[in-house]
Amino acid sequence: MMSRGQAAIVLPAPREISFQLPRIGVRHLVVLVFLLAYPWFATPFFTFQIGAQSLALGLIALSLTFLGGYGGMVSLAQITVAGIAGYGVAIFGAASAADTAISLGWPWWVAVLISIAIATVCASFIGWLSVRTEGIYTIMITLAVGVAFYYLCLQNYSVFNGFQGFQRVHAPTVLGINLRDALPFYYLVLFWSLAGYFFVKYLLRAPFGIALQGIRDNPRRMNALGFNVTAHRIAAYAVAGVIAAVGGVLLVWYNGLIGPGSVGTSWIINILVIAVLGGMRHPIGPFLGAIVFVLLQTFAIDLIDRERFNLLIGAVFLVIVLFSPDGLLGWWAGIRARFSTSKFVTPRGGVR
Repeated sequence: MMSRGQAAIVLPAPREISFQLPRIGVRHLVVLVFLLAYPWFATPFFTFQIGAQSLALGLIALSLTFLGGYGGMVSLAQITVAGIAGYGVAIFGAASAADTAISLGWPWWVAVLISIAIATVCASFIGWLSVRTEGIYTIMITLAVGVAFYYLCLQNYSVFNGFQGFQRVHAPTVLGINLRDALPFYYLVLFWSLAGYFFVKYLLRAPFGIALQGIRDNPRRMNALGFNVTAHRIAAYAVAGVIAAVGGVLLVWYNGLIGPGSVGTSWIINILVIAVLGGMRHPIGPFLGAIVFVLLQTFAIDLIDRERFNLLIGAVFLVIVLFSPDGLLGWWAGIRARFSTSKFVTPRGGVR
C-alpha cells in the first residue's frame, strides 16, 4: 500500500541472457578454405614442420591469450600444463622399448583423456595458487611453478625418466589412418585448433566470458555486484588448462618425444613470445605469432650463424613490440584504419 503522493518505484525486468554464436564473415571462409587446401599445394615439409607445428604451438599460446588478454592474468605455466598432458600420454600410453618399465601401455584414447583431465586439475591448482595476486606477482608464481616442474622432470627417474624423457611417443593409427603421416596429422591439429579458436570466440560472448572481462577491468566493482571473482578466475585457468592440454598432446605427437627440455625455461618464454607477437586482443593472434615464430626458428639459421639465430628471433620480437604493442594484429588494425580514412579524406584535407 502506498500513500497519496508517494512515487511508485518500478524495478526494471532482468535482461535475458542470450548466447551469440561467433559471426562468420567472408574473410573467415577465405582463411578456412586456405587452411583446408594448404596441404594440397604445400610440400610435406611445409605441411608438417610449418603448418602442424604452428597450429599446435598456437593452441597452447591461445590458452595464454585467453588468460592474459581477457582475464588479465599472465600465466607462464601454460607450457607446464601442456607438458603435464604430454608426459601423461607417454606414461599412461606407449613409448619406446627402453621406457616400457615406466609406460603403462594403456589404449591411446584412455591415456589422452586421463592426461587432459590431470593437466586440467593441475591448471586449476595453479590458478588457485595465483589468482589472489596480480601483475608481476602472478607472473613470478606461475614462473616458479614452471621451473619447479622442469627440475622435477629432470631429477625424477621413477616417473618422468629423468633427463632422457620418453622417446617414440607417436600418434596412433585410427581406422587404418596413420596419424603420424604429414597429411592426417595436419588435419588432426587443424581440427582441434579450429575447435579451440571457435570455443574461445563463443565463450567470450557468453555470460562467463563477459564477466571475466569485467573482472579484468575492475575486479572490485564486479565483486560488489555479486560475482565471485576468485571462482571465475580459477574457472578461467581450468578452461585454459583444457586448451593447453590438448595442444600438449598434439605437440608431443608432433615431436615424437618429450623430456625436460620440452618444458624448460626456454619454452616458457617462447609461448609468451608467440602470444605477444600475434597480439593478445584476439583469439587469432597466437596462431599468427606461432607462424612467424616457427618460420623464424626454421629458416633463421639460413640467414645468420647457427649459434646466433636466436638473436634474429629476438630482434624481430623487439621490433614488433616497440612499433606495435598489440603485435601483428595491431599493425593490421593500423593499416586498415589508415586506408579506411584515406577513402573519405581528400589530399587537401577535405571530406569527399
